[in-house]
Amino acid sequence: MKRDGEVGGASADTEFTEFMQGRWAQLVRLGYGLTGDQHLAEDLAQTALARAYASWSRVRRTGNPDAYVRRIMVNANSSRFRKRRVTERLTGDLPEMAEIGRDDPGDDRAALMTALMALPYGQRAAVVLRYWMDMSETEAAAVLGCSVGNVKSQASRALAKLRLTEGLAEGMKP
Repeated sequence: MKRDGEVGGASADTEFTEFMQGRWAQLVRLGYGLTGDQHLAEDLAQTALARAYASWSRVRRTGNPDAYVRRIMVNANSSRFRKRRVTERLTGDLPEMAEIGRDDPGDDRAALMTALMALPYGQRAAVVLRYWMDMSETEAAAVLGCSVGNVKSQASRALAKLRLTEGLAEGMKP
């Protein structure tokens, strides 16, 4: 299939297929860090790969398709909030909250995801890219489309908030 006026679509399709198969787990991991939900993470990765496929010749010309696709994911996640607002039905009763115990190793992960989802989007994205995806400040800035200084300040503010989070504070103290 030829896209964007490219010649030799079969080899481009093969190249994209190899790219997609090699990056799927990493993209879902990034999506999970951004959304906090496995299903939304997979949807986000599919959206990013579909958009990358539609303009694969342009993505290849950038010389760094990984960064390009990560940027698509961050933008798609931001757009997710603008496109669909969830309507809430207010009731007089609050839902029961599950207690997070300290005995189950999965509890730390649940507490971390809850704390991450409570962060503003920019801070969450900076923390996920820097510490979850192990990117440098420069790489994270390129993905977010902002300055390195902005990544530093967003990450610093986010870490300060995470340190104050009750469920995480115990594990973060030396």
